[in-house]
Order: sequence, then structure tokens, then C-alpha cells
Amino acid sequence: GAPPSSSAVRTLAPTHAPSLPLLARPSSNSLLDRSGMGLIAVVEIAGSFAYFGVSANLITYLTGPLGHSNAAAAAAVNAWSGTACLMPLLGAFVADSWLGRYRSIILACTLYVLGYGMMTLSSRPSSLQVALFYASLYLIPLAQGADKPCGLAFAADQFDADHPKERASRSSLFNWWYFSMAIGISVAVAVVSYIQENVGWGIGFGMLCAIMLCAFAVFLSGTPTYRLYAPTPGAESPFAHVAAKSEEARGVLRLLPIWAACLAYGVAYAQIMTLFNKQGRTLDRRIFGGLELPPAALQTLGPASILLFVPIYDRLLVPALGRATGKPSGLTLLQRVGVGMVVSMSAVIVAALVEGRRLETAREHGLVDDAGATVPMSWAWLVPQYAMMGVADVLTVVGLQEFFYDQMPRELRSLGLALYFSVMGIGGFISSALISFIDRVTRSGGGDGWFADNLNRAHLDYFYWLLAGLSAAELGLFVWLASSYTYNNNHKRLQH
Repeated sequence: GAPPSSSAVRTLAPTHAPSLPLLARPSSNSLLDRSGMGLIAVVEIAGSFAYFGVSANLITYLTGPLGHSNAAAAAAVNAWSGTACLMPLLGAFVADSWLGRYRSIILACTLYVLGYGMMTLSSRPSSLQVALFYASLYLIPLAQGADKPCGLAFAADQFDADHPKERASRSSLFNWWYFSMAIGISVAVAVVSYIQENVGWGIGFGMLCAIMLCAFAVFLSGTPTYRLYAPTPGAESPFAHVAAKSEEARGVLRLLPIWAACLAYGVAYAQIMTLFNKQGRTLDRRIFGGLELPPAALQTLGPASILLFVPIYDRLLVPALGRATGKPSGLTLLQRVGVGMVVSMSAVIVAALVEGRRLETAREHGLVDDAGATVPMSWAWLVPQYAMMGVADVLTVVGLQEFFYDQMPRELRSLGLALYFSVMGIGGFISSALISFIDRVTRSGGGDGWFADNLNRAHLDYFYWLLAGLSAAELGLFVWLASSYTYNNNHKRLQH
């Protein structure tokens, strides 16, 4: 369809609805015909690519060039990723009450380029290396805060919620948006981690900076095609607006128990970038012709399962479930989240069983005291736990994204997406605190502890069993809360 004219989008403002009049509406209902949608996706895919290009192998950088212990590195990674997932709460407030989603994305891109540029410089050995690295590292959560609550919301804003076909397309957007992110993550984890470990950390970080700079330019080029909303003169902050209406305030507060019941999922998710990675480093990672995979490359198994499962879920399972339940979406959003939690809990149980097998193999071959030894056990043993976490992501993560977007008042939908990110953020902080506490307790008697630097003397399996117990308790609470939850009218229109 024809894009809006450039003159129609000169006034940029927070995309509040329904109080804000639409400046321009593309005539097409097709996602593929709306060129601006693709340009928004480019910067989001690049952002995910760059973030996971660092996070997937961060524990290796911390325990290698920076010399951290396993427990300290795992706690540091969890704290950093937790910060990255909590900052969207602040970013959503700024976007919804003042800056607007478009300008927030511009700010995010600026911070991304600055952060990855500084990180590239910090890879050079110097007396300030550690300080410069952590300063650059924590610029990324600031960028995430401005970007993540706004990117998907800005893309969803391109659809007219009052138009039946566009609303149906918006629901599908959440599935395919995550599919696109998985592509960026897969390539980042496989390619960037290899470059970092085999070519150089500076080159790997520098590549991320260049990619974000190009994505920034692409996003700016699409400005004339975006659907934007004009400000309402004298409009109050959306937060003050909700505070003045008790019904809307109750609508926000009733989401918080669901939010709290999802935190254990965030704790389980935090292990993908840390302890799963350390497990993989001890295994035989040879593939074709003796080529050895970097441990972080095994994380591509999760996004790969996402790429396989999203089309199956969106094109096969949803229609089949729809015919069985009479709902176009097949499952309600909370049912979808709950099924994902079951899969996540199962993945942690599998991880515990595999780690138990790995420790037994190390004992059988006399490798308990050889920290650098490769345990004669194939990397393929880790495939189920990574793949199951990928499937859990499609169900729980995408379900939470759409749930918090759809159930929030229209003025606070950026905050709704930020609530989803904060589940992962708080989960990361809980994981960080839990690892530090358990490490201190289990080493207090002079033993190696559950997270010993020599993993053949550690007990990650005990930690995984603890997470499985927490996940089971969380699931029971979630089912109880979800069974009594009443959806708002927006969701009812979508379901029926």
C-alpha cells in the first residue's frame, strides 16, 4: 500500500491511543506490503544479534581474559542480564509519558553504538580494561531499556486494533516477531562466538558495533513510512491518567500476581547463558572433520528449535486447537504460558539428569581432578535441554509478550512489554543471588561447592534439581491464579 507522506509524520509524539488522533494510516492490511514494518524489524533483529553476540559468550570472557571464577562470572552475567531486562520498566515510563516510542528507539540505537564501540576499545589490555569493559557493558542495559518496551509496541502500533483483519495480523505478529529475533540470535551465537574465541575479542565486539550503526541508518530511513500519532494538547501523563481512574489502576494491579508467578521461569531461563555454557565446555564438541564448536555455539540449539516450532505452532497447532476449543487463538494466552512453564520445568529436569550422567562419566574415566579434561561424552547430550527451552520460549515468552501488551490500558502498553522483560530481569537477579548464596554455603566447610571451577568436582545437577522444585511450586501458583483470571474486553474480541 502507499506509505504516508513525509509531511504527515513531522510531528512526533508518544503513541498514546485512543486519545491521540492518527496522522496517517497505510491502506494495506498486509504485513509484507507495509515496508516500515520491515525497517522496524531490522533494528530489533540487529539489537538481538548484538546483545546475544555478547551475552552468549560473556561467561567465557569473564572467566578467561578477565580472570573471574565460575561462580563470580555466573553471578555477574545474571546480574547484568537482569539489569538489561529491568531497565525496560524505566524506558517504558519515559516513552509512555514523555519521549514516545519513535524517539526512544533513536536514543537506544545511539546508546547501542556507543556501548559496543567502547567495548571494542576495552578489549585491548590496559590498567583500565576491567573498568572500561564494565562501563561499556552496562551501557547496553540502558539501550535495552529504551528499545525493548518500544520496538515491538511500535511495530504493533502499525496495526489498527479496530480493524478485524489488522487485529488478527497483529496477533500473528507476536509469533513471527519472535521467529525473526531467533534468526538474529542463532547467527550471533554461532558466528560471533567463533570469531571472539578464534579470531579475537576486539574484532568480535567491533563487528557488533558496525552492525548496530548500519541498523540505525536503516531505521531512520523508514521514518516516512511509519504510523505515528499526534499529541493531544494538554494531555496528562498516562501514569497520572491511570492513577486518577480506579478501574484502570485495578486493571494494572491485577496483572502483578501473574507477573510474580512467572519469576521462576526467569530463573531457569538465566541458566542458558551461564551454566549450560559451562557444561558444554567440558564435553566433546567435535563435528565434521574434527572442527570443534565453541561452547557458546551450542546455544544456537535453542533458537533453532524456535525457528522450527514457530511455523508449526502458528500454522498447524493454532488452527487445530482452534477447531477443538472454538477460539481462533487455540489456547488462551495464560494457557499458552502455562504449557511453556511445564516444558521449561521438564528442560531443567533433563539438564539435571544429563549433568549427573556427565559427572558419572568423569568419575569412570578418572577425570575428576583434571579440570581441563574433555569428558568422553558428546555435546549432543545437551540438545534436549536447549531445544526444550526454545519450545518453552515460543510458548511462555511470546505468550507473556502478548498478554502484557493486550491486557494493559492502551496508554501503558510499552509498560506492559516492560513487565514481560522484568520477569526475565528479576529472574536473573534471583539466579545471581541464589548462586552466590549456595556457593558460599557449600564451600563453607572447605569443600569444592556446587559451582567449583573444576566442574568435575562441582554439583550443577543439585542446583538444577533445586530449580526444578522451584519451577514446580511456581507452576502450581500460576495455575491457581490463571484459573480465576478474567480477561479484559480487548482480549475477548480477539478470542471470539
